[in-house]
Amino acid sequence: MGKLPAVSGDETKRALERAGWVFQRQTGSHIVMTKLGSIVTLAVPRHNELPKGTLRRIIRDAGMSVDEFVRLLKN
Repeated sequence: MGKLPAVSGDETKRALERAGWVFQRQTGSHIVMTKLGSIVTLAVPRHNELPKGTLRRIIRDAGMSVDEFVRLLKN
């Protein structure tokens, strides 16, 4: 498992969009994203830097590995 990078909520949103997740709505400072065929709904905080545990949970809920997520960040 790769090392988690320090990323913002907006960078996380862009990486998830590259993986097929779609912005649905924003409630306060949280972006809600869904993916066709998935029963999971992701809530991504729009903070300058996401806590490591929060980021790890978002990646896990999205069904991705840390390495896959890091690759999507670089695209």
